[in-house]
Amino acid sequence: MAEIKLAATVRTDFGKGAARRIRRADQVPAVVYGHGAEPVHVSLPGHDLMMALKNPGVVLSLDIEGRNEVVVPKQVQRDPLKGFLEHVDLLVVKA
Repeated sequence: MAEIKLAATVRTDFGKGAARRIRRADQVPAVVYGHGAEPVHVSLPGHDLMMALKNPGVVLSLDIEGRNEVVVPKQVQRDPLKGFLEHVDLLVVKA
């Protein structure tokens, strides 16, 4: 399995308008959840995430404001016509 490092920024604004602003900035809105912890809403670099998701069985190492989380993609939503990433759900993995 490939482990790819990505830098994530925490999101504070939600909704359709906020998601569109994030996508315009070449970022992808995502949610990190699992192991009984509260979900964390983040935005990830679009191109780097798209290239990482092309690897089968990919494991992502996210740097969320100095805290490292190891995650796997649970659900990926893509634009039906262009194929761009719209939203990603990431599940936390504990060793």
